[in-house]
This record gives sequence, structure tokens and C-alpha cells, in this order.
Amino acid sequence: MAEDETLSAPVSAARMTMRNRCPRCGEGKLFKGYLSLRPGCPECGLDYAFIDSGDGPAVFVILIIGFIVVGLALWVEVSWTPPFWVHFLLWLPLTLILCLPLLRLLKGLMIGLQYRNRAAEGRLSNDGEN
Repeated sequence: MAEDETLSAPVSAARMTMRNRCPRCGEGKLFKGYLSLRPGCPECGLDYAFIDSGDGPAVFVILIIGFIVVGLALWVEVSWTPPFWVHFLLWLPLTLILCLPLLRLLKGLMIGLQYRNRAAEGRLSNDGEN
């Protein structure tokens, strides 16, 4: 990520990106679709090319929601032993309802943390040699 030398308002990058706002100015929109990013901030001009959240948000969502849904499904199965179609009707909608908002929220959080910590692609150092 290129060094960001612009003076900006003291906004929390993680908080702003979780609200679909630019991590630098807190004004411009971050997402243009549900999970797709804009090329840059329309307000302050920050280029979003540095953003690479990868599969991190999806992994966290799978682990968190999977733990909750599987635990509840096991509890229901042991307590009442319902037929499989009841499990299907209960857990598929619950999984979707929990996963979709959390995925966008965690993607915003990871982008905000990446901006705040100036995360960039790994580089090897040659002690000043190019």
C-alpha cells in the first residue's frame, strides 16, 4: 500500500468500514454491491487497490456460524429427534440469515484493519540492496 500522507479526520478505520464508509475520510461509500468494492473513494480519492481481504471473512463466518448452527442442530436432534426435513427447514434459513450480514460486516472490518495497520504484500529485505 502506498503511504497515505493525507491529513484526515480522526475516524476509526475499522468502525467506518464496518458501516460501508471509506477508511480514511469516513464519508465515501466502500462497497458498490453487496461484497464488491468501488475502485476508490468518491469523496477523498483514496485508491482502494491496496485492499485484499482474501478469504479471511468467509473463513471466520464459516467457523462462527458453523459452531452455532451445528451446536443447535445437535441439541435439537438429541432433545426431540425430529425428521430430517425439520432440520432442513430450521437450519438452512438460519444459516443464511446469520451468514449474509456477518460476511459483509467482517469484510469491512478486515479492510479497516488492513488500512489502519498499513498491511501490504510481504517483501524480502536485502539490507538496503535493490
